[in-house]
Amino acid sequence: MLEPIRTYVNEGVVVVTGASGYIGSHIVANLLTKGKKVRATVRNSNDPERVDHLKNLKIEGNGSLEIVEMDLFDSVSVDAAIDGATDVIHTAATVIVRSREPQTKIVDPSVIGTKNVIAAIEKTGTVERFVHTSSTAAIRPEKWDDGTVLTTETFASDATLEENPYGLAKYSAEMIVRNWHSTLDVSKRPKMVTIHPCMVFGPPLSPRHLRGSLSIIMMLVNRELPVILPMQVSIIDVRDVAEAHVRALTMGQDKGRYLTVAGEMMWSDISKTLKEKYPKRKWPIRQLPYFAALIICAFHPKVSISWARRHLKNKLYWDANPAKNDLGMEWRDMTETITDTIPNIVDNGWK
Repeated sequence: MLEPIRTYVNEGVVVVTGASGYIGSHIVANLLTKGKKVRATVRNSNDPERVDHLKNLKIEGNGSLEIVEMDLFDSVSVDAAIDGATDVIHTAATVIVRSREPQTKIVDPSVIGTKNVIAAIEKTGTVERFVHTSSTAAIRPEKWDDGTVLTTETFASDATLEENPYGLAKYSAEMIVRNWHSTLDVSKRPKMVTIHPCMVFGPPLSPRHLRGSLSIIMMLVNRELPVILPMQVSIIDVRDVAEAHVRALTMGQDKGRYLTVAGEMMWSDISKTLKEKYPKRKWPIRQLPYFAALIICAFHPKVSISWARRHLKNKLYWDANPAKNDLGMEWRDMTETITDTIPNIVDNGWK
């Protein structure tokens, strides 16, 4: 089990954008247990699904929580949210990977939002540390050979709006951050780190968190598919992702790029793990052969043949050792992560 670190962040206000999101909420929780002053940005502070779970978080020591509304497209609200902060953790972004309007629904929130965030950081002049939430999607190329191990030396520069809008959004936003940071005076600029999670599992704190990565789990919980695609899933615990962000504020290298990946499991093995832990529930465990899966994907509204050929045929792996070496990270066991995802969903009747 990963032991929490309680002394890394210096005193000051830590702004967490996208605080109502899955990763953002856990970062806020992590900071509050360390007694930090947190300013959490949300799009709508009157939405219970966005704020109630934040208000119920445990606060240790001299910690405090301020919830403020912020619209990534409104530079005035972004400036106000970041004003006077010493630390910014920017998690706010769209988590959907497919849309009929990929530019406006997927790419623009990441790109325009990130531009507004870095502009606000420059305006306030108080930010000493900046951590930007990216993704393995900003690293993964469109094509890879079976068994490829990717490192943070790779960039998803071949992502396109048509084939991979989510990868394009993540890659573009990261490059905006890196290009901006490289133009600043080295003696005055904030420390900058990007964190690259894979598929994130672990306890959801709100029904809003069931989208994105957790849709993989929810398909099993709700038995949306009678059979399972032969898909390998890279897994990381949301609590470890949060810890990596917090540690990156004062640990790791300036301009560092850190993958957070605990390992890989086949989707069918995830379902078998849940069946063993929760045997009273029905879980799909039969895995389709590759060619049968291609036929299913051809008629599925949310996937495509090109996606299936990339993601089902060739296995892909990640080198997350830099996060272990520079941030001192240790990853939770994937079985623990998967089984810990379920109780809040079942106990609250979330669908």
